[in-house]
Amino acid sequence: MRTAPTILHLDMDAFFASAEQASKPSLRGKAVVVGGLGPRGVVATASYEARVFGVHSAMPMAQARRLAPNAAYLVPRFGLYREVSEQVMGLLRALSPLVEPLSLDEAFVDLEAGETAWDEGSARLAGEKLRADIRAVTGLTGSVGLAASKMLAKIASEQAKPDGLVLIEPGTERALLAPMSVRTLPGVGPATGDHLRRAGITTVEELAEAGEDELVRLLGKAHGHALHAMALAHDERPVVAERETKSVSVEDTYDVDIHDRVRVGLEVQRLADRCVRRLRGAGLSGRTIVLKVRRYDFSTLTRSETLRGPTDDPTVVREAAARLLEGVDTTGGVRLLGVGVSGLADYTQEDLFAQARAQAEAAAGESADQEEAEEASGEAAAEHVPPAERRWPAGHDVRHVEFGHGWVQGSGLGRVTVRFETPYSEPGRVRTFRTDDSALELADPLPLVVGAVCDRRGG
Repeated sequence: MRTAPTILHLDMDAFFASAEQASKPSLRGKAVVVGGLGPRGVVATASYEARVFGVHSAMPMAQARRLAPNAAYLVPRFGLYREVSEQVMGLLRALSPLVEPLSLDEAFVDLEAGETAWDEGSARLAGEKLRADIRAVTGLTGSVGLAASKMLAKIASEQAKPDGLVLIEPGTERALLAPMSVRTLPGVGPATGDHLRRAGITTVEELAEAGEDELVRLLGKAHGHALHAMALAHDERPVVAERETKSVSVEDTYDVDIHDRVRVGLEVQRLADRCVRRLRGAGLSGRTIVLKVRRYDFSTLTRSETLRGPTDDPTVVREAAARLLEGVDTTGGVRLLGVGVSGLADYTQEDLFAQARAQAEAAAGESADQEEAEEASGEAAAEHVPPAERRWPAGHDVRHVEFGHGWVQGSGLGRVTVRFETPYSEPGRVRTFRTDDSALELADPLPLVVGAVCDRRGG
């Protein structure tokens, strides 16, 4: 492990919710919850004002509404979040060639590799400048952790939240970790945590004192060895610049279980088309088609079929997904469906139609794991809301011929309510229109800071 705190971990503060507050002056300082708004929707992000009421990520949306009934509930705008993320990642890459994104709002940076920092003082200066640059470019805040390892840098950024910087000085790591819960360490989830608790181990200090042999006995060789090393503050994992995408997938969770087999088949076809659009958007193709089905009793089945070569052809993916569905019993109802493509490549194989049809008679049912896109649950929930809300998603941008840019506060009963304001205006006025008003249309999000508007226009 290095001797200077030159690994930086950035975690944007309540990213989706903060972006919505920055975009909507009337919501600044107020409770905002972003996620799927249907009965089975899940919270993607809650603002710090909403967290006061106990709302948090991954909470069922229905529970969030009970805890914070007066919060603003918005459908995610992933286009805006990706745009802001690209701005932030650009700032990180200016610090070092070794940037390891973990999600849209989180990344590790090796400052030493970029010759940006070499000791405690230079690392702190780099971290503070990064925070200032993020605020200037995006209008948002991020928390920064600095340490001699990835594990400790991530712990430091968590301690820095919100909108802060924490640097862990080399030599102080063991003392810092000792009283912390074992759940603080990477790889210790609820199951492992409960297993350790039953063995009388609840803190990192107790984990270190248990010894490697005991941890190997409890958790197995690989896991036990890794956790013992981390309990001693040893983490040699490097910052990896490129994290290879292993799969592209989409899935939908349905408000009401689907019992009609024909409807299930149509949903699978629609998901296959969405998956291909995402695949093509990333400039990729893939060899393995994956179908995921979660049934009424929460049992989840995953089936896959591997083609002879990679494809991004929607017909091929649809046909493969349909074949996989034939081998799945959906009696009793389906609550979730997903289609994914793995075995990714940046090219396609010629004449895959013939190859795919030749494989139609082959057995398809091999179980496969798939990585879910981090935003899939939000997008899925957004699509399974009442028709009026689906046409005018809450929080999404609109433009009116007379009143200009605004955002949807809500819709229903043939009406849509819009607040007309921009990221650079005062809180705006609210007006209501018929949902079929020809003067009102959906619009692209505006940049969060005025400078970005100038950049877009070439000014």
